[in-house]
Amino acid sequence: MQIGEIAGATGLSRDTLRFYEKRGLLRARRAANGYRDYPPEAVDWLRYIRLAQTLGFTLTEIEADLPLLAEPDTSAPQLRAALERKLADIDQRIDGLQRLRGELLRRLGEDMQSCPLQGGAT
Repeated sequence: MQIGEIAGATGLSRDTLRFYEKRGLLRARRAANGYRDYPPEAVDWLRYIRLAQTLGFTLTEIEADLPLLAEPDTSAPQLRAALERKLADIDQRIDGLQRLRGELLRRLGEDMQSCPLQGGAT
């Protein structure tokens, strides 16, 4: 598949595909004319990468787990553990945001005449 075909099949821009290729997330052969030639399974691979991103994984995390992603059937326990770690990270961020929200509410509830940014944090 040429870059335009894979872009159309995945909804990704050509620039994104080139970026993924530069980072080593995607491989293409070069045809004699210099065009990139992607294997048909690259479409599923790219959808997998995009799904991982929508689940909160960074490209760096995806790159680190490339061997696992290449064989999801045999690496399911490790991938499950990665999802569990991501969930714990998200829970931790939610806790931090809830504390921040509480602090903002507290400051907004203070005397309307005083600056809400003065005074110490709790």
